[in-house]
Amino acid sequence: MRITFQIQYADGSAAEATASVADQVAFEQVNDRSIARLADDFRLTDACWLAWHSLHRTGKTGLDFESWLATVENVEIGESKIVPLEETTT
Repeated sequence: MRITFQIQYADGSAAEATASVADQVAFEQVNDRSIARLADDFRLTDACWLAWHSLHRTGKTGLDFESWLATVENVEIGESKIVPLEETTT
């Protein structure tokens, strides 16, 4: 599953981040809770961390989480997509 985020920074710039499996596994390891529980126990911190982790993992920010968060005006969650592991051709 992929979760997309639209990030608006305090300086007026914007970015998009996609939390992939690597980001979601890292979330589970750091928070010791299942990513599946986000729907039941949504926290803004979770969305921000996933967006930051995606940007950090892909080299789009070198800031640590707290420093990056200080630059953020808003984070919106976009679509969640289940991506098949394998595609078959007929």
